[in-house]
Amino acid sequence: MKRAVVTSPKTSLLDARSMLLRHRIGRLVVTENEKPVGIITEKDLVRSIYRMDNKSIENMQVNDAMTKKLVTVTEDATMYDCARLMLNHKISSIIVLKKDSSLFGIITKTDMVSVFLTQAAESISVSKVMTKPVITVKTADSLLYVESVLMKNKISRVVVSRNRKPVGIITHRDFIPAKIPLWLRQSGDPKEIENYQMAEKPHEFKSNQLSYLGTFIAADIMTPNPITVDVKEDVSEASLLMIRHGISGLPVVQKSLLVGIITKTDIVKAISLGN
Repeated sequence: MKRAVVTSPKTSLLDARSMLLRHRIGRLVVTENEKPVGIITEKDLVRSIYRMDNKSIENMQVNDAMTKKLVTVTEDATMYDCARLMLNHKISSIIVLKKDSSLFGIITKTDMVSVFLTQAAESISVSKVMTKPVITVKTADSLLYVESVLMKNKISRVVVSRNRKPVGIITHRDFIPAKIPLWLRQSGDPKEIENYQMAEKPHEFKSNQLSYLGTFIAADIMTPNPITVDVKEDVSEASLLMIRHGISGLPVVQKSLLVGIITKTDIVKAISLGN
């Protein structure tokens, strides 16, 4: 469990976006009088930003996008309890409450992976827990299409493939900074790129978001050369790679070809079964 980063329901979406980027986290707990009233994730933010039509993001608050139906546990809950709740409710975090219902902390899938890494009793092959077949997109696919794939399949990441090999990966977090055109990534000054990403009012928010997305392709925002794990490796190796690199999923390869994907959700499933 870790201390939660909190915000108010009246915080603007732009400020919430900045907090997620600044803290390099995937969610904010929304509180009033020290009690949790909602949670806003990267996925909530992306969904709100790119489905606003012509509404102004400057006028939108966390309250407009947050999830209000919370899944909580008390301080005495076990990791197995949390794992089962995450799977049953298809969520990535559980809010932990004190006895007076005030916020105590938050347990995320990252915490679960850390527990697995330190307490796994036996060796488990990646092939036994990975997800297959893999949902993929191509480098030239539009961001409109990529976003629709993520939303339609209710996934947090998609592998970008070429000739059955993983060449990139796109997550909801990649949609939150201003999109960096490929030409800028290849030739831009590092400071220029940072300013482009962290702009308080990214210029794509000033126009119709869906129209703007149509001008970019997967190659523009994907993380290239993704970290992969071999299908024969142990799940503990995959867990270590996720924690070390701060990522939530790894393409699984066999002789460099894509055969699956292993995510923190897959590891949580293993925990819930007592593996």
